[in-house]
Amino acid sequence: MIRIAQPQIGEEEERAVLAALRSGRLAQGPRVAEFEAAFANHLGARHAVAVSSGTAALVVALHAHSIGPGDEVIVPAFTFAASANAVLLAGARPVLADIEPDYFTLDAERAEAAVTPQTRALLPVHLYGHPCDLTAIHRLAETCGLLVIEDACQAIGASWLGNTVGSSGTACFSFYATKSITTGEGGMVVTDDENVAARARVLRNQGEHERYVTEILSGNYRMTEIAAALGKVQLAKLDGWNANRRENAARLNELLEGVRTPQEHADAVHVYQQYTVRVADGRRDAVQQHLRDHDIESVAYYERCLHQQPLYQELGIGGSFPEAERAAEEVLSLPVHPALTDEELEAVAAQLNAALSTSGARRA
Repeated sequence: MIRIAQPQIGEEEERAVLAALRSGRLAQGPRVAEFEAAFANHLGARHAVAVSSGTAALVVALHAHSIGPGDEVIVPAFTFAASANAVLLAGARPVLADIEPDYFTLDAERAEAAVTPQTRALLPVHLYGHPCDLTAIHRLAETCGLLVIEDACQAIGASWLGNTVGSSGTACFSFYATKSITTGEGGMVVTDDENVAARARVLRNQGEHERYVTEILSGNYRMTEIAAALGKVQLAKLDGWNANRRENAARLNELLEGVRTPQEHADAVHVYQQYTVRVADGRRDAVQQHLRDHDIESVAYYERCLHQQPLYQELGIGGSFPEAERAAEEVLSLPVHPALTDEELEAVAAQLNAALSTSGARRA
């Protein structure tokens, strides 16, 4: 089976984790601090605060910016549910806006139309590893007096206008098992605001600045020493792995026929956390089944927009989002991870081309 994702865990990672286990210090400690410093340095950011997941990073970042009940946060209608769930968990209300069809990211013009007097922040998502148009997003934020909290959980190492995502402002990252680097589960809040960073450190630790002295309501969002040990080793390999992903994506672009391959904005560097094509004319399920029959894994990230999720329908969070809905019907992510061989890439492309020919899908 050619997998959609394959975590790269070697002897160096094993040694680091074993050393953490043998240290006797398993909860948040010096390895977490070392990973935070290394991550901030890698991005060129001032502060990095490690937490237990990407979702935790979003919740902590929202609370650290004092976003809560009565506030609205604009979120793209097409994204993983955690982006909007975090807004609800912070006590605020997500307001949805449509996406740009080429890059699957928040459309600033549509976001502007969703701004109300209750809007406090924009939460753009760098989906699949492609940065959103941060120029337009920050222009809108400045015009309307809004905060920007970037969901960069799928975009570690991506950049816009030469600036690494997360190198300024506030951004959130994930180290889930299928991400470009992994700690199994884990996340990071990155910010250039010292006060936000200080508040995030309190929020991740039961609202305690001083041990057993609770200052604010929060929970346990701490990262373990084991996760941090793994993450620090993985981080040193990130640039090489991202380069491998870009090379694999370029090869797929050459080989594939009959689908719309991923687009890359002239101002962006895409890191291809997912390599996502569009399969038109309702042929996606047939194509996916063909790939499955030939031992190739593919995933439709995501088959439902947020307003189509039962929770959001129950909460009355909806609207008209034609580009998001079209994307949900067409997207299909293919293997692009660094462990793929040339033969496997060629097999993925050959079987996708064969599936499209068999299914009679219209040429893109």
